[in-house]
Amino acid sequence: MELCKDTSMEMNDGYRIPVIGFGTFAPDIVPKSKCEEAVKVAIEVGYRHIDGAYLYENEKEIGQAIREKIADGTVKREDIFYTGKPGDDLFPVDGNGKLIFDNVDLCATWKAMEACKDAGLVKSIGLSNFNRRQLEMILNKPGLKYKPVCNQVECHPYLNQRKLLEFCKSKNIVLVAFSALGSHRDERWVDQSSPLLLEDPILNALAKKYNRSPALVALRYQLQRGVVVLAKSFTRKHIEDNFKVFDFQLTEEDMKAIDSLNQNLRYDPCQEYLDHPEYPFADDY
Repeated sequence: MELCKDTSMEMNDGYRIPVIGFGTFAPDIVPKSKCEEAVKVAIEVGYRHIDGAYLYENEKEIGQAIREKIADGTVKREDIFYTGKPGDDLFPVDGNGKLIFDNVDLCATWKAMEACKDAGLVKSIGLSNFNRRQLEMILNKPGLKYKPVCNQVECHPYLNQRKLLEFCKSKNIVLVAFSALGSHRDERWVDQSSPLLLEDPILNALAKKYNRSPALVALRYQLQRGVVVLAKSFTRKHIEDNFKVFDFQLTEEDMKAIDSLNQNLRYDPCQEYLDHPEYPFADDY
């Protein structure tokens, strides 16, 4: 799964996934119109991988942003790799109940997805927040038709997911990192006493060394590990800055220094699901 000149990675089904994606989750205090504008900016900057979910409650706005950038000639539909995670509705629809997209490139859930792939509704099937045991359940599923192409999980220097990454690589499954720059500080989900990743002294020292931001160092770290990374921002400057991740390379020594930051810190442990029989974070990885 090597990077190529168009900054994408081949998945086990032959399709390619752009190695940097634009995350669209936003706290309730962020207006949905701001999410729509941010997606437009991201596409203008060069992002071609847009990560969404039914749960985010902004897929209508994301779809509108993509459609506008298609209409003005910035991109074609085939240029955009859209990741969706269905909820009560399997696919995103607009206010009139019309599908926002004719197809979805990847839906990070498994239920009914093989049938959807057979029907041509999705191109690739992936998973989200699966641990090793759960991944093996899918891989060993009797009659498995399509192998999962990816597993999207929280992953950053304080939670580098080394063991899970090694397992995924051994099965030719792409690891996709969300919360790659730490996390939003929504007090409903995140312990307010948890450290701020981008204030870490080692990341900041490396940022100074390379004349880059700590965010870029954290993103570049993931790419060099073979991880697809999601970056999220609602300001043009940060959206532009985060896309400059291809302009430099960390040394092996620097990579080891960032590896040393791991403390298995999960910003969002999904405490509300602790009693669920398939709670994924009780296992080692």
